[in-house]
Amino acid sequence: MSSDRDSNSQGQSAAPLAALRRLARPRTAEPCDLCGTALGPEHQHLLNTAERKLLCACDACVILLSGGPGTRFRQIPKRVEFWPNFRPSDTQWEGLRIPIRLAFFFHSTQAGKVVALYPGPAGVTESAPPPEVWNGLVADNPRLAELEPDVEALLVNRLRDNGGAYRAPIDECYRLTGLIRTRWRGLSGGAEVWQEVQSFFAELKQKSQTVDENVNA
Repeated sequence: MSSDRDSNSQGQSAAPLAALRRLARPRTAEPCDLCGTALGPEHQHLLNTAERKLLCACDACVILLSGGPGTRFRQIPKRVEFWPNFRPSDTQWEGLRIPIRLAFFFHSTQAGKVVALYPGPAGVTESAPPPEVWNGLVADNPRLAELEPDVEALLVNRLRDNGGAYRAPIDECYRLTGLIRTRWRGLSGGAEVWQEVQSFFAELKQKSQTVDENVNA
């Protein structure tokens, strides 16, 4: 799987358009970004936490370079969980200051806080949810505190009644934003982009483990 190479500050594109197009393509072989070794289509990713960049990596580079929180390179986990019972209310969602019904949230060690990113035709927009609102969600849903900083996110899809929320690797979140950026047409995005988003979540749900119990259990 190719990866988005960057994220952004308020209102800026998450990465150059070429990188987003690369992200949205079918999975193909490519070289390790660190040593040049040829990779298979199901290779691993590392996150450069200082620059918030995703790197395609071979197994040897992952072992040699990745570490825990606070290190420069973090291995991105493959764990995906579907949380059908996590459904923030309209009031909670408005309190998070997200203008659309699709976003992901993660703790950035570089920023020292939780940040929210949501996709659109111009790329990714970043915002900072009010700490008291986010902390209220965590108090109601302690599983949120288990997300690995930088490399795991809460991905929330409120576009449809059957959307739901996911504990997702950060590379999957950026794959979604790249897909939207490259498929968007006109003011509303066009039918193709929303079909692609629906297909993305169908694929994500298929490879996820469903956590049936309440998130706050």
